[in-house]
Order: sequence, then structure tokens, then C-alpha cells
Amino acid sequence: MENLGSLSSVLGLPCTSPTSNGIVPKERKGGMAEAHQAVAFSFAITHEGWDVNLDREVLHLVLASGVRSWKKRLFRIQNNLKTGIYPSPLYSLWGTVAAVSGAHFYGLPVPGVKEILKILPAEDEKNQIIACAGVSLAGWLTATFTAKYALKLLYMYKGWMYEERGPGRSPSLKTRLWILAVNTLTGHPMSIKPMLYSFQGSIPRLPLPSVKDTMQRYLRSVRPLLNDSEYERMEKLAKEFQNGIGVKLQRYLILKSWWATNYVSDWWEEYVYLRGRSPLLINSNFYGIDALFMHPTSNQAARAAVAINTILQFRRLIERQELEPIMLQGLVPLCSWQYERLCNTTRVPGVETDKIIHWEDSKHIVVYHKGRYFKVLIYYKNRILKPCELEVQMQAILDDPSQPVDGEERLAALTAGERTHWAHTRMEHFFKGTNRASLDAIEKAAFFVCLDDIPYEFDRNNPDKLDKFGGDMLHGTGYNRWCDKSFTLCIGTNGRVGFNAEHSWADAAIMAHLWEWVVVDEAMDPRYNAQGHTLGTPEFKPPAPIRLGWDLKPTCLAAIEQAYMVVRDLIDKIDLKIFMHDNYGKGFIKTCKISPDAYVQMALQLAYRRNAGKFSLTYEASMTRLYREGRTETVRPCTIESTAWVNAMNDKSKTTVEKVELLKKACKQHQLGYQNAMVGKGLDRHLFCLYVVSKYLEVDSPFLKEVLSEPWRLSTSQTPHGQSSKLDLKKYPQCISAGGGFGPVADDGYGVSYIIAGEDIIFFHVSSNKSCPETDSKKFAQDIEQALQDIRTLFQDYQKIQTAQNSK
Repeated sequence: MENLGSLSSVLGLPCTSPTSNGIVPKERKGGMAEAHQAVAFSFAITHEGWDVNLDREVLHLVLASGVRSWKKRLFRIQNNLKTGIYPSPLYSLWGTVAAVSGAHFYGLPVPGVKEILKILPAEDEKNQIIACAGVSLAGWLTATFTAKYALKLLYMYKGWMYEERGPGRSPSLKTRLWILAVNTLTGHPMSIKPMLYSFQGSIPRLPLPSVKDTMQRYLRSVRPLLNDSEYERMEKLAKEFQNGIGVKLQRYLILKSWWATNYVSDWWEEYVYLRGRSPLLINSNFYGIDALFMHPTSNQAARAAVAINTILQFRRLIERQELEPIMLQGLVPLCSWQYERLCNTTRVPGVETDKIIHWEDSKHIVVYHKGRYFKVLIYYKNRILKPCELEVQMQAILDDPSQPVDGEERLAALTAGERTHWAHTRMEHFFKGTNRASLDAIEKAAFFVCLDDIPYEFDRNNPDKLDKFGGDMLHGTGYNRWCDKSFTLCIGTNGRVGFNAEHSWADAAIMAHLWEWVVVDEAMDPRYNAQGHTLGTPEFKPPAPIRLGWDLKPTCLAAIEQAYMVVRDLIDKIDLKIFMHDNYGKGFIKTCKISPDAYVQMALQLAYRRNAGKFSLTYEASMTRLYREGRTETVRPCTIESTAWVNAMNDKSKTTVEKVELLKKACKQHQLGYQNAMVGKGLDRHLFCLYVVSKYLEVDSPFLKEVLSEPWRLSTSQTPHGQSSKLDLKKYPQCISAGGGFGPVADDGYGVSYIIAGEDIIFFHVSSNKSCPETDSKKFAQDIEQALQDIRTLFQDYQKIQTAQNSK
């Protein structure tokens, strides 16, 4: 949390107190003079009359801030108008008015004009123009919204997803007609380039599956995990639920699906994230690390400045809706609503539930360095500070010799620890005075930055360094990441970067997009000189960073220490291993004619079976952003087909051909499950919502209670790659992100994140708990490596057999 030391801090003004580096000191004297500098204007009544004193600098800042705010509002109104009428361009309205008016005055009958002129005096030329304009507007709006809803109907078609693609394969006639229709509406000569939110009004709502379909999918998913008697029991419970209370619960969900934009997302955010009372660190927050094969500078201040500037530019693209929406197959848009809360967002703790607060604008960031907090202004005369100007500010913080006050260094442990404890501490100690002001500065910042006092290292010959890099991003010291902020940008002393992100406001794909942009932007546009500093010369003296002040009472210090002990225990337990598989990647997998994601998931199933000696319920995240406000759905990779293949791999009596056929069948089933999840035919979010309704109605369901309590001992996720059109690995081969990861979901399970980063490399981030004797991240990473090698050998042997048969 942040706290401003004085009113000048609150106003974001540079302090003129003499210091060695221009940074406002944390302990100040001469409070009256300081207050005088901070006040925008003052007046006094004397025997001679009014005495008014104006601080023109402050008034200029206030005026500039107001102008910028109104500009943003006008831009927002203009952009909302453009997106509201998409795919029709606004200029088509003026063309319609001109065409109708020309036809009328030429003497051609225009439907509707004559009727209006029966009401208005027809002799008046102005009235004729008004009538033409009214008819034009009505006709234009009708055509515009007809096109918009026609596009929405077209986007409801998902048959294209299930059709196989590749050389020699063409879409079905139905899909070809669908492509033609979509292109007619969005790709015609008069169409305009879509903005970030242009398609929001045309994206359909998430469909609600039937209870019967969900029960069938659920029973199929658990069949390989249950013996015959257990399965019969579960089948009975499912049937009772389907024919009993499930009917009533489904009615409420049907009503919600008609009324709400998305029947899942608000409850998912509320009950899965915001009502969780456990620590955010490791349990919820996730991380990302640098592009390992690029190291543009070792200068910490310079790298921080460039990363901050790039993120602010990305934020501006979102605000102006200039960021291009992501389109699948170049035709179907993904919902973009999650981008809105990327910056200027914080999670505020509550006793029973947290809440997300998003500000429309923020003109500063907060930087943490060696236990101190600094407010840094990021605008000058309504423009974002250049990297060379930001570097001056970052260097000033690095050079500042002041020490943290008691409790300041570990203050952020409160955000990392138990949520209820943080809520009580916040209410007791941070609602007034200096602490309130500083907390406001942090929570209202665009994002949080940590200038770490350690290097982030990568060495192919020493894998442990990469593990430590990941650990530094996942948890750090436990008190140098402000876990409530949408994300914390982290910079090591050697210029390497990474981030730690809060999860409730959006899914990892949004942060992955931002991170990809940061990495690619540095590769495309040289930002550093030969000495490692940022290019360019500051046009002015940047505003000095403002040291935030804190007044932490003994009870608050005890609360901070209590939170830190909880967090320290979590850190001591986590076992993280980052494994770089560079024997082969997507290039070889494509020769097997198998989905790369399905291929990796089957390797994980094989590795887990060998590691744990059994199969387990497996979670893989899939996005549902083909629908309005969609977030995620669960794919269950442990299927009847996958277990049959894994068992065959451990069966010496099975031939190579049999194993490959079983693997292809398993991959095909996995791909079908992934497709079903993407198009709203998943089962876990439906079951979750049925459970929420049952709790509201205070009815008990043995089936739902058992299903929702099943542990996900293997939780997996693929980091999206190539979301930005700027990324071209052929042109910039070093822009391979190593992805990121998260903590294990179950105490006795694994968390596995992976990124298929290129043609020849895959990164795996494996986490588990050291306290569990049944898990070992390093051993599981080795099992994954062996599984990948075994599958490659299997296909190589199969290809040899195929070649031999073809040569005969």
C-alpha cells in the first residue's frame, strides 16, 4: 500500500526541498513551508482587504489534467459511436443523406419523405431537407443494425471449428457460404478497420447446455478414474440429479442466460476469486518471465524505463481502441472486454469478499526499491514521458540513499497473505492520514513496479538459475510484490524483466498479449545506445519521484509480521522447476499430423501415470472468448482414450502401429473436448453455476457437492503465443518468450504451465509442494522429458514402418 508523506505527495508535485537526488525525503522538517509549497492558492483577510496567493504551477497542472480528462471522454464517446455501429462506417450516413436528398430534389419519389412533408410545410426547403435527413437516418440505422445483428447470427455458427484443416482439405459448402457472408459484411470495400471493441455488440452470448448433455459428458470424463462399483454409484447420483433438483436449478440458469450477458463470468469472478480468503501469492497470482535469448541491456534503470513506456503505450492503444482485436482464422473475433482492466486496476480486500476497482485514468506509477515506495509521474504536458526521461526517474530511485521506516519494507506482505487479515488491518490502520494518502497512491497507480536488488539469471548450463528466476517472479521475497495490483512489473539488477499478475480481473491470455508486445517492441525498435542507456535526450527535467510516507503503529507492525510469516511458510513449501525442452518442438509435432496442444497433453498424461502410478482428474484451461464476456472453461484431458493409450505405452505386447493409432484416437478426442469447451459445450462451468444456484436456494445436492469437491491433482495451462501480429519469429527469432507459471491447485498435485514457443522449443513450468512426499517437481519434469522422447521415438519407428510398407 502506498502512503504519501505530505499534501505535495498527494497532488503529485515535485518537492523543492534540497536533497542529493531530488527525491522527496521520507522524513521531513519545516512542515509549514512544505504545506505552503503544496497549496494551489490561499487567501487571507487583512485590514487592507483580501490577500490572494496563487500557485500558477499547480493551477497549470490542474488545468492540464482537466483538459486531458475531457479529451479522453470525447475520444471515448467518439469511439463508442464507431464501435456501436460497426460494421457500418460513419461516413456511410452522410452518403445516405446525400443520396436521398439528391433523389428527392431530382424529383424521384423517396419512400417516407412525402409522408413527413404532409406534417411539415412542404413549400419550405428547410423542411424538405429535414425530411430527407430523417428518412436517411431511419433507413441508415435500420440497415446498420440489421447488418450488426446479421453478423451476430453468423458468429453463432461454430461448425468451422470441427472441420479438419490442412493441405488437400477444403471447408464444407456450409462453411464456405458462411465465410462468404462474414466477408461480405466485414470485408467489403466500404468497411473500416475494426477497433478493439468493434465486435462486442456482435459477439453472441454463451449458450447454456442442457443438464442431460452435461451429465453425459461428466460421466464419460470420470469413467477412466472410477472402478465399476464407483462408476455405478456416480451414475445413479447423476441420474437422480438430472431428473430431480437439476430441473429446478436449470430453470434459474435459463432465466439468467436470457437476462445476463454471460451466465458464468460474474459468478466465476465473485466466487472463485473475490470470495477466496486464502493468500493470493502462489495460490492465485501467476507470473511471466523475460525472453531468455534477448538481453538488450544490463542497465536496470534503462530496461525499466523502456518496459514502463511500452506498457503505457499499450495502455493508450486500449484506451483509444486502436489495439487490433484478435481474430481466429482472420474471421471470428475474440471478446476484448478483459483488456479494459489491464491498468489502473486494483483488488481491494474485504472481510468476506474482495472487490475490483478500476479507474478510468491514472497519471502515475508506484515503484518499490529496497523497502521504499515512490510515486512517479508518467506524464508531462499531456504526453507520456519518453524512455530517456523515465530512465532519469528510475536512476534517481536507485541512487536514493534513504532507508525504509519501521515496517515499510515488508508492508506488501499484507497483500500477499490472508485476505481477511489484510481487510481488518487496512480498515484499522490505512483509512486516515499519511497511510491513507500513500495507500491511495498505490491503489490508483497505473501499475506497480519493483526495482529488485538481485539479478534475474538464465544459463543453459545451470538450470537452477532459471528456477530461481521463476521463483522470484512467482513470489519474490513475499513482500516486494503488491499482489492486489493488476500486475507488478519486476526488473532485476542485470536488466532482465518479468511480472507477477493478480488473476481476478482477467485471464493469463491478456497479460501474455501485453508481455508479447513488450518483448517484440524491443526487438523491432532499437531502444538502447552502445552503453546500454536509452536513446534520446530528455526535453526537460522529469518530475522527481516522490517518496511515500508511512506512520505504522506497533499493532500494524505486528499485523505485517503476522502476514509475512504466513507468506514465508508458503514460499518455503513451493517447489518450482522450469524445464526447457529443446530437443524438438512444434516443427516435429506438425509432421505427426497431430494438434500440438493435444500432443503435449498426452505427454503429460503419460508422465503423470509414471510419476504417480495412477491417473488423476486433470484440468486444462480453455478460453470461451468466442462469446461475450467469456473467460475460461475446463478441458478434461484424462479421457477413456488417453488412458487406453498410456496403458498401451506401458504394455510391451502392444505394437508400434497399435500405440500410434491409440495415440491419434486420444489426441482426436482431446481436440474434440477442447473444441466443445470453446463453443460453450463444456461441463465444469455449467456444474459450477448449478451449484451456485443450489446455494442461493439453500437446497442440498449430493451429486454437486461431490463433483465440486473433486481435487485437480494435475492442473495445466498453455500460455498463448503469437497473439500480436507484430510477432514474426522468422524475422526476430530471439523473441521467444519463456512463458510463465502458477502454483499447484492441490496440495498433493502439480501445476504445469507450458508454452510451445517455436519450431524447436517448449518451456514447461512445473510447481508442487515440498511438504507433499508424493510430489517432486524436478522428477516430474524429468518424466515429462522422457515422455516427450518416447512419443518422438514412437512416431519415428512408425514412420520407418510406413516407409518400408510404401517401398514394397
